[in-house]
Amino acid sequence: MGVRPARLEDVDAVTSTQIRAWKHGYRDFLPPGPLQQMTGPAAEKMWRRQWDEAIMSPPSPRHRVLVAVERVVPDTEEWRALGPGGVLAALPTANERASDRVVGLASHGPAEDPDLHPGFTAELLTLLVDPNHIRRGHGSRLLNATVDHLRDDNYSSVVTWVFAENYAMLGFLESAGWGEDMAERVLDMGRPIRMVRMTTDISRS
Repeated sequence: MGVRPARLEDVDAVTSTQIRAWKHGYRDFLPPGPLQQMTGPAAEKMWRRQWDEAIMSPPSPRHRVLVAVERVVPDTEEWRALGPGGVLAALPTANERASDRVVGLASHGPAEDPDLHPGFTAELLTLLVDPNHIRRGHGSRLLNATVDHLRDDNYSSVVTWVFAENYAMLGFLESAGWGEDMAERVLDMGRPIRMVRMTTDISRS
């Protein structure tokens, strides 16, 4: 398990992880219609293009996409039986060697809200974990890696926008020392959907 910068070959996995996480995490408070529009086939193509651009051509060196990965080790029972090659015949081929499975993602960049200074405050744009891989520490590892990068970029604070009814995310951030800063926005998604801005101080003590 670990966190690393996203690569081109991660684009499909990042997109599918986002779609699955949204479907699972937002189903209890977003109206079905808008959620389907956000996660349907047409939207998935759009997100794939956007992640490709974010990973390969970020707007600035301060924009990053990180992925949480789990190591996938091949099932040795599927390796071909020992034959004339002896022990060497049992060694995995290149396609059989351990590989990384993307199970979460985070992205960040300079804050864009007009009341914040983009030189001092960053924004956590995305923090998602595949619903089949939650409660394994991936969210915390992604958050910690994000903060490490932002400190290296000399940021002193970071914000993120969260749906007000996304209690799981709010609780996770609060447990990590984040709190609401009183800013909010309301989205029209067939009914008003409120979002709150969370913030934390990441200045080096």
